[in-house]
Amino acid sequence: MEGPSRQAAATVAPAPTPSQACAALAPAGGWRCFSTAGSDPYAEVEWVRRDAVIHGEGGQVVFEQLGVEAPSSWSEIATRIVASKYFRGAPGAPERETSVRQLVSRVVDTLGEWGRRDGYFASREEAGAFCGELAWLLLRQRAAFNSPVWFNVGIEARPQCSACFINSVDDTMDSILGLARTEGMLFKYGSGSGSNLSSLRGSMEPLSTGGTASGPLSFMRGLDAFAGAIKSGGRTRRAAKMVLLDVDHPDVVDFIRSKQVEEGKARALVAAGYEAGFAVAGGAYDSVGFQNANHSLRLSDAFMAAVDADGEWTTRAVLGGAPVATYRARDLLRWMAEAAWECGDPGVQLSTTIDGWHTCPASGPIRASNPCSEFLFLDDSACNLASLNLLSFWRPESGFDCAGFAHAAAVLLTAQEILVDRGSYPTAAIEETSRRFRPLGLGFANLGALLMAAGVPYDSPQGRGLAAAVTALLTGAAYAQSSRMAAARGAFAGFADNRQPLLSVLARHRRAAEALDGGEDGCEIAAAARAAWAEAAALAEAHGARNAQVTVLAPTGTIAFMMDCDTTGVEPDLALVKHKQLVGGGSLRIVNRTVPAALDRLGYPPESREAILEWVEEHGTVEGAPDLDEAHLPVFDCAFRTPQGTRSIHHRGHLAMLAALQPFISGAISKTINVPAETTVEEIESIYRQAWTMGIKAVAVYRDGCKSSQPLTSGGKRRPEPTVGAAPSPVRRRLPDERRAITHKFSIDQYEGYVTVGLFDDGQPGEIFLVMAKEGSTISGLMDAFATAISIALQHGVPLQALVDKFTHTRFEPSGFTRNPAIPIAKSITDYIFRWLASKFLDADGQRAAGVLVRDDAAGGDPGDSEAGRAAAADPAAAAAANGGGALFHQDAPSCHACGSLMVRNGSCYRCLNCGATSGCS
Repeated sequence: MEGPSRQAAATVAPAPTPSQACAALAPAGGWRCFSTAGSDPYAEVEWVRRDAVIHGEGGQVVFEQLGVEAPSSWSEIATRIVASKYFRGAPGAPERETSVRQLVSRVVDTLGEWGRRDGYFASREEAGAFCGELAWLLLRQRAAFNSPVWFNVGIEARPQCSACFINSVDDTMDSILGLARTEGMLFKYGSGSGSNLSSLRGSMEPLSTGGTASGPLSFMRGLDAFAGAIKSGGRTRRAAKMVLLDVDHPDVVDFIRSKQVEEGKARALVAAGYEAGFAVAGGAYDSVGFQNANHSLRLSDAFMAAVDADGEWTTRAVLGGAPVATYRARDLLRWMAEAAWECGDPGVQLSTTIDGWHTCPASGPIRASNPCSEFLFLDDSACNLASLNLLSFWRPESGFDCAGFAHAAAVLLTAQEILVDRGSYPTAAIEETSRRFRPLGLGFANLGALLMAAGVPYDSPQGRGLAAAVTALLTGAAYAQSSRMAAARGAFAGFADNRQPLLSVLARHRRAAEALDGGEDGCEIAAAARAAWAEAAALAEAHGARNAQVTVLAPTGTIAFMMDCDTTGVEPDLALVKHKQLVGGGSLRIVNRTVPAALDRLGYPPESREAILEWVEEHGTVEGAPDLDEAHLPVFDCAFRTPQGTRSIHHRGHLAMLAALQPFISGAISKTINVPAETTVEEIESIYRQAWTMGIKAVAVYRDGCKSSQPLTSGGKRRPEPTVGAAPSPVRRRLPDERRAITHKFSIDQYEGYVTVGLFDDGQPGEIFLVMAKEGSTISGLMDAFATAISIALQHGVPLQALVDKFTHTRFEPSGFTRNPAIPIAKSITDYIFRWLASKFLDADGQRAAGVLVRDDAAGGDPGDSEAGRAAAADPAAAAAANGGGALFHQDAPSCHACGSLMVRNGSCYRCLNCGATSGCS
């Protein structure tokens, strides 16, 4: 299907004859490494038929395709997400794709034919070898392209293949309105866009016709509204957008506070009764601005030095550069931290650090990035992404497959390079820059799983050493292949003007690689990385490079599901327990597959391993597990703690990982430093300063619970919550004189009792009464007083989730067995009451049911056939599945726009663990 975004596509140059294609283009050793000549890679895979069904939050079917063919090694969630997102043709139509075989061959065969015609392969046999390798990698979930490739390649003659775009804008009305159109077309075809608006005059600068300029923020409102209107147009996500401003722009203070001000408005609307979700028409967040973009400030070394010296900072007019206003530099940084503390924006990009790694400074500055900050390059450029699944190259008995990984990087990079000339672009300027400089974004996913499987803590020198070695090997192998392609096809058109800067940057990468140690588990990888960089430097010196950039580390949203990754991008695991959806709306708690692998790697015998896994399944943490050596606790640390645990990875650990990897990446690393609710403004300010001193290019910070949004209930209503950090203003919400109620009989050991819950009109609990059948007057009085206190708390807006987190798992007598199969053992009366309340109200509200354990007790059986499984299916606790096993995080995450489940943070965006949709990351 041809669209307006295809109009600017230029014709491809005539393909060279086979004799013109250089055999040196193939990786060292030729194209074959995994596949076998004369063998069909599709026939080597065992195929099965599955029904791909995705249920929404309320149990309704949001997607269904029966009899989908997929490799037997693929999980059910990978099968259903790929079928729902990437299969082409209308559901039920004869032309609808029905097999992963069709999907992969559509893309692979198209790339092979394009590559042969465009002179990348000397013969059909060589093209066939390339296709065999690529199909082998994709079918075995070792690699995946960004979503636009799966959407469009093999379907459209000139497909949009890139996920990341950077757009320029000039200080004219034509340019500003043109940006709106360009962004709209990019959002329509499933891509993201970023722009630096520092070229627009400040709101106090004069216009040539008289009066003053509107300023960037005025136009940001309009552009944000356009993005919001198109947010359902993408096939897997809403509009993804980045807005940047330089720290010396005259409107910098207004920009810093722009989202903070809107967040305050949203809180006021929530308090006034407006619904608090991002996807609610007419709700609080639908009524305020700047909700469809990430905001980032570009900070120079000069500014950060002024912060260090407690000096002044002067903003300057866009026209003429005259001084406009002077501030204390530390005040500006503090205002950034305060705004991020309150609403998550702005992030920061360290512009001088970015410039120091710029391969093409003679052709212009780097001023902006894509929405998630990993693609940093010239204005009006595009980048197609692909990622390798790190865990798939790990073997417990032999370690990391360095040779296979380097070969896979070369194959993927070649495929991405073929897409540059065959893809379409929304503007002539983007097309020209992209084809002139040919930047590519090869990266990886599953780093956190790799480190855990290797028995190495994420936050440790060993973990950072192994991760850095893998990253260095990736980029070294990619640049070596880029130079081979330059030998065969010529260097990128802008190479001659930028030869010395590019070679200088490559030399800087190589020096960093030579300093690698890798640690005990990464020493062989480090040696392979040093060899790859020696080859890359020699080839670049002789032939130049085909691509100005070759690697980024993206958040890998939907494609992480396609590869069955436990972790995305560079992130550690979110939680040790994941959920498995059940037909009918329930879920099972299952321990991540990397936990057993880590226990094996650490040498635990089978009986200890089983005891630890049972503990993790029940408690969501290894803390306190029997037979576990406390020295191994850091191996299992995750990004967030669980209600039953105390451990998590500190923000310094996240920063240290970014700093360790950044010297080996052409672009940047998409990562938001998620911090707990109790984090202070001073700590966020410290994160920004540490990022600068550690040489990190870009960083964003998100404090859990800082937004007033919360997921939809099953009935479309929301329960207001008090705002973290807001001035206390308790308002009692009284129940009507006639109210609905529910009474539940329970027994704990030999004690029986009744709990009655009075409900607000929206079905939420507003009061409780506790009556014990066998108790003395003291217990009766205490229970009555306790119930009264809880009732007052509920009526004054204390979230039920907070009460559940506080009172579940408290221990005192009476305790023991109960008659409730969903809560077989209670540690106390309060433990039972709040676990029951969670099962009845929090799950139906889309919140996590903390402490409510739903397990399959029939080993190896169908989860829905076990007693617990049937209980889960009958009780929609599955809504808790979307937030990663009860970990204390993402309390304000949005509901999925596709299926309604609670999403989890992924880089600067969110992804849905139920249907695979993302809010900006492909």
